[in-house]
Amino acid sequence: MKVYLDNCAFNRPFDDQSHIRIRLESEAKLYIQEKIKNNNIDLLWSYILEIENDYNPFEEKRRAIEKWKKFAIDDIEESEILLQRANGLIKLGVKSKDALHVSAAVEGQADYFITTDDGLLKKLFEFKLIKVINPVDIVGVINEHNN
Repeated sequence: MKVYLDNCAFNRPFDDQSHIRIRLESEAKLYIQEKIKNNNIDLLWSYILEIENDYNPFEEKRRAIEKWKKFAIDDIEESEILLQRANGLIKLGVKSKDALHVSAAVEGQADYFITTDDGLLKKLFEFKLIKVINPVDIVGVINEHNN
């Protein structure tokens, strides 16, 4: 199984944990990370993850996230096809950074694009090129996959 986590998924454990949904998504994200570390799941990285993370004003978060690049099996670079796909997603109402993330995940042939962004999940619910999923929901998929 190959996954791509967007920036909001990577940042989830740093969010206010007093909300049950955020705690559950954080735990799920940490579970995914453990599977990546143990080579049970393949992680994709991309230039847009790097750019977006570089603009994170919180040094602790930025450093914690950038360490995940070394676990990635591939680092997706910008290409004309990636940009064309992203432009198509923008026409569907997806924000430009999100469109670049999704397009990078498709380019890297990820099985799942993991995000905590409800708007993105709704817009791409029926997107055919990749399964867009919340961290909590992917845990069930992972467990099914391992059985």
